Amino acid sequence: MSIIIDSGMAQWDALWVHANIATMYGEEYGIIEDGAVAVRDGKIAWVGRSADLGDYYQAQMVHDCSGKWLTPGLIDCHTHIVYGGNRSNEFEARLNGVDYAEIAANGGGILATVNATRNASEDELFAQALPRVQSLLAEGVTTLEIKSGYGLDLESEHKMLRVARRIEQELPVNVRTTYLAAHALPTEYKDRADDYVDAVCEWMQPLAAEGLIDAVDGFCEHLAFSAAQMQRVFDAAKALGLPVKLHAEQLSDQGGAELVATYHGLSADHLEYLSDDGIAAMAKHDTVAVLSPGAFYTLRETQYPPLDAMRAAGLRIALATDCNPGTSPLTSLLLTMNMGCTLFRMTPLEALQGTTVHAAHALGLGEHKGIIAPGYDADFAIWQIDRPADLSYMIGFNPLVQRVCNGEISD
Repeated sequence: MSIIIDSGMAQWDALWVHANIATMYGEEYGIIEDGAVAVRDGKIAWVGRSADLGDYYQAQMVHDCSGKWLTPGLIDCHTHIVYGGNRSNEFEARLNGVDYAEIAANGGGILATVNATRNASEDELFAQALPRVQSLLAEGVTTLEIKSGYGLDLESEHKMLRVARRIEQELPVNVRTTYLAAHALPTEYKDRADDYVDAVCEWMQPLAAEGLIDAVDGFCEHLAFSAAQMQRVFDAAKALGLPVKLHAEQLSDQGGAELVATYHGLSADHLEYLSDDGIAAMAKHDTVAVLSPGAFYTLRETQYPPLDAMRAAGLRIALATDCNPGTSPLTSLLLTMNMGCTLFRMTPLEALQGTTVHAAHALGLGEHKGIIAPGYDADFAIWQIDRPADLSYMIGFNPLVQRVCNGEISD
């Protein structure tokens, strides 16, 4: 692929040459050997073979990749990375034989995180999230989704979403925010789930008016909210013009995937108990399947997502860390890719698609990110690897050489 988008002499801000490029354009890796990528105004302006550049350009900076690999910047499309507190004590207790019911009765579980998040200031939440975000950026992540959902009241949900916006303002990363107040039932609404759903819908409007919500999510499960309750949340989102997504079919089949697909949802996430009807609905509406092998691993699950059926239906399949303090304290998207391959038997190609082009679609960014092509955002990563499969193959090793976000180098 070699495309010139200017007439006359091309004026570029920066140019990367002599890179092996996995463009992720098309059905395979979209490889260009000894390729070049030009950037102007934070966008990719030209992609092609280095040999085709000739003298047809002027670039303020030229970077020689010397045969290294260049891929789209990685995208973590499902995280709960802003939260207060630490639950390693529960992790240790469980391994010492204490069951979850006893932990919850003693104030543990998700409500422990809710209490810690409510009691933390914005500065404290930002400071706690910072090393988790930096861990992802150090592995080539250029776009990150951040959910609320540990506040469970208007003030605290507002606080979490402001922290998520601050992360994008202060760090070189693109952030998409997701409103997840329909995550769990807070203690003050005990036995009043429908009243709480009313509150979730009511809070949505002022938060959206402030520009803090890019999408709306919920947890559709027997221990959280029913499909009927989530439908009310989705109706409120639809009235505000907000796209929806859903934690669905993680522990049981509640029909959540089918529900979110009928709302043209961006994604359905987890999906271990996904049914054939859910698959068909997702395929019909191009709803992305987001898998979370970190949660599967941490919870020691045995029910696998129906990957073969998802493939057969042509679903886009994404991978995400699901970074959260309880079920997936994971801040490595490279390890997530390896888990997707070793636990779910995804291929390295599927794993890289799942953290680039398909992850972009899961965030509603499929026309802007996840592919190395002219007109797309200049988000890419440069790796010291022999082939793209190395990104999923190696465990605990980070081959990142350089990260470029919106056209700017960020080491």
